[in-house]
Amino acid sequence: MRVALTIAGSDPSGGAGAQADLKTFQAHGVFGMAVLTALTAQNTRGVGGVFDVPPEFVAAQLEAVLDDTEVHAAKTGMVSRSPTIVAIAEVLARHPLRTLIVDPVMVATSGDALLSDEAVDTLVERLFPLATLVTPNIPEAERLTGMRITTVGDMRDASAILQRRGARAVLVKGGHLDGDEVVDLLRAEGAFREFRQKRLPGPPVHGTGCALSAAVAAHLARGAALTESVARAHAFVHKAIERAVATGKGARPVNLFA
Repeated sequence: MRVALTIAGSDPSGGAGAQADLKTFQAHGVFGMAVLTALTAQNTRGVGGVFDVPPEFVAAQLEAVLDDTEVHAAKTGMVSRSPTIVAIAEVLARHPLRTLIVDPVMVATSGDALLSDEAVDTLVERLFPLATLVTPNIPEAERLTGMRITTVGDMRDASAILQRRGARAVLVKGGHLDGDEVVDLLRAEGAFREFRQKRLPGPPVHGTGCALSAAVAAHLARGAALTESVARAHAFVHKAIERAVATGKGARPVNLFA
């Protein structure tokens, strides 16, 4: 049995965060584990509150897992404060991971902030150098690079900047751009690869970023190469969006068992 780990916040409504990651791992046939970094009071309409798990307890959770279990791939999600990021990085220095996906979660679908300004530089300095892949969406890539992104060419430029800031490979997710197609851009080993899907009509959806990074981690845990893992994850999320479910009164969670 292959093992994948998420280091992320909790979404009690089940549409994103560690809950979505665990569902995605299960859908891909890997054994999922979770280290919680924060608790949120959240539903499909927004985030009502955040309780950050003390950094020392985040570290204790992660230490307990890595001291006992061989983790074949891991991902980070919501790591909202600098002390939490530092705590994670210090544990990973003692227990290096073969594969780590860093999803720089900054803002929820509802627009609520999930990463403090002072934590952005810490994320880049401490976790980017450890990452196999970094997976920002357009607003996250803009915040990380300081540039405006309105075209696929801009996505290429942003990915180059993020590689210079320490990321080994970068997947810029283009869902926020206008157009009939959604384009995700992978930059790895000096080459680009575009993944395109027809944009699906309908109301807003919730949890796409978590599902994508978790699906990439799951495929990497199962031994697939990076480009193939991203391609499969891209197709998986497209199907999950296509069959999103209306569980509440706000954005529809993507269907991770579609």
